[in-house]
Amino acid sequence: MADQVVLITGTRKGIGRYLVEHYVRQGAIVAGCSRELPDWTLEGYTHHQADVTDERQVRALCSAIQRRHGRLDVVINNAGIASMNHALLVPSATLTRILATNVVGSFLVCREAAKVMRRHNYGRIVNFSTIAVPLRLEGEAIYAASKSAVETLTRILAKELAPFGITVNALGPTPIETDLIRGVPHDKIQQIVDQLAIRRLGTFADVSNVLDFFIRPESDYITGQVIYLGGGG
Repeated sequence: MADQVVLITGTRKGIGRYLVEHYVRQGAIVAGCSRELPDWTLEGYTHHQADVTDERQVRALCSAIQRRHGRLDVVINNAGIASMNHALLVPSATLTRILATNVVGSFLVCREAAKVMRRHNYGRIVNFSTIAVPLRLEGEAIYAASKSAVETLTRILAKELAPFGITVNALGPTPIETDLIRGVPHDKIQQIVDQLAIRRLGTFADVSNVLDFFIRPESDYITGQVIYLGGGG
């Protein structure tokens, strides 16, 4: 990862912040974004205040990276939101917000990043799905549907971007101790864990392990793939 330029979305906290620290330690030049500014800084990391659902802001983000570094090697589409509720109780505002962030946001970042990557015929893009897709979790209809769309997007982009030396893959984590699940009752989380082959919560290290594999230069023959953690796929 030494000197590779990496963009990670949703870096203010949680998995995103961990990934920033993980790749900075490996010598990467890391940029990240979130809608709100983080309460931390790190040498080797540049933060951009940007909303991934806003096309103009995403374009400005990728242009800024291009101007500053001349290239973009890796994109990790971590920004996402979830909501756990019965389908009959999901307000339309929640529906719109989830689809905008998870689907539209992922697409816009992929599209604009790929425009920069193709100039050097090299790139690694990893999108985030969820174990809720293969498990068809009740109470997560909209969240799982949005991530199903991300998986389809991943597989089609893998074909469209392959001629430019860009791979596109996806990772489907299990529940991890972050703000994303903090408000979910313990018994609900346990029900999910009980459906996994390896019955435990995921860790940040589990996530970065798969990401490390996807973004290695040697993984140039791996594209259009979705890997689920915990054996729940």
